[in-house]
Amino acid sequence: MRRLTLTVGLLAALHVALLGIRPRGAPGAPKATVGIVLDIGGRGDKSFNDGAFAGGERATRTLGVGVRYIEPGDGSDREAGLRLLTAEGMKLVIGVGFIFTDDLTELARQFPRTNFAGIDYAAGVTPPPNLAAIRFREEEGSYLVGAIAALSGGSKKIGFVGGMDIPLIHKFEAGYRAGVAKVCPDCVVIAQYAGATPEAFRDAPRGKDLALSQYHSGVNVVFQAAGATGLGVFEAARETNKLVIGTDADQYGEAPGHVLTSMVKHVDVATFETIRHFSGGVHEFGLADGGIGYVYDENNRALIPDEVHAKVDSLAADIIAGRIHVPSR
Repeated sequence: MRRLTLTVGLLAALHVALLGIRPRGAPGAPKATVGIVLDIGGRGDKSFNDGAFAGGERATRTLGVGVRYIEPGDGSDREAGLRLLTAEGMKLVIGVGFIFTDDLTELARQFPRTNFAGIDYAAGVTPPPNLAAIRFREEEGSYLVGAIAALSGGSKKIGFVGGMDIPLIHKFEAGYRAGVAKVCPDCVVIAQYAGATPEAFRDAPRGKDLALSQYHSGVNVVFQAAGATGLGVFEAARETNKLVIGTDADQYGEAPGHVLTSMVKHVDVATFETIRHFSGGVHEFGLADGGIGYVYDENNRALIPDEVHAKVDSLAADIIAGRIHVPSR
């Protein structure tokens, strides 16, 4: 009886702790068996979180899987959100973002009968067998958009704005620098980061200030890998009539006419495939399997000359064939 009382008390306390968390689920939707805790910034970032949400919604439409979403009010809500979904008996609990790595690893060990998945699960950490570690080769797509920036930007100064100063975003920068250097050895890449905490991914004013400083220094193209902070980079591009490169999803709509391209990271595909066919262990998505790419369509075709498009497609083929090794740091 005392154990039951303690359990009920713990769950009640957990719900109180989650008052700042905003759960989402469509009325009349099938009973949820999958729970997704989104990253800091939540829905509406037009990038990473929205990609995970799109993958979950696709699973609901095509597989009939009920998905419950939680948006943490702040970083401290992450573990509480994961524990709540686990306590509710979800068959699969997904954490979106590298910052979930430690919490997911601990929970997977505590609850071996529940499946877990981490989007952007940190490198160097070995996941338990009931945890799917989803990683991307962001450096490959960044290499291609770096080549586009150097060949189409009209300036030897190339810009980069990152969110949090961490190894994951360093992969974007490293690939970008390598792509620039491949096609323009005397070009200079100016790279800056918004901060050293997770808040660096949701500080649009900081992103705008960094981008404006780069544009005013002679940069014509800025590649942003900064989550919601990147929305400030788009604003700066519009104000200065310069170009910006989006991240994770096609972000043309953020600054029509100013988005040179976007480095697409198919978080939606990774989320959907994890729900459809869960398998523990490390899973990487890159150019070869369609997990990474860049946007070239009617919206930005006029900004990228035909010869540049052909050159970049040739570079992509070389990466896939192993003739080019893209650095990740």
